[in-house]
Amino acid sequence: MAVKVGDSLPSAELHEDTPQTKINIAEEVKGKKVVIFGVPGAFTPGCSATHLPGYLEKAAELKKKGISEIFCVAVNDAFVMKAWGDHNKAEGKVRFLADPNLEFAKKLGVEHEIPVLGGWRSKRYSMVVDDGKITQLNIEPDGTGLSCSLAEGLKI
Repeated sequence: MAVKVGDSLPSAELHEDTPQTKINIAEEVKGKKVVIFGVPGAFTPGCSATHLPGYLEKAAELKKKGISEIFCVAVNDAFVMKAWGDHNKAEGKVRFLADPNLEFAKKLGVEHEIPVLGGWRSKRYSMVVDDGKITQLNIEPDGTGLSCSLAEGLKI
């Protein structure tokens, strides 16, 4: 069952840049208003051509509206996520976090089996979290579409 608006963001260990750099996402967002968006996989066509670019383009605007940080999460390893962020010149705009064991995806209730991408991944989603509480949540109905989870769909 997926989390819903009003729920606390679940605690999960994610990785940034390397497997040794562990981030507890619930701790990381305390006292902040953040955007978290999840993608099925780094470097995949929809994620690279549409989903991520919208957040990169709107990063400054979102920050002007009170968003402290923007996080991109995918079921990939930390090295792949770092490479994807570097490839897209995202430093200072979006932080890339790896969820290699689906810990966060499962706690959110957004795990999704996609055999052509190698098995279990995350559904595509976006959320706004204010001091640890989910205040907005958009999960793509089919798990991979590009509609409600886009940066343009956030109401901030």
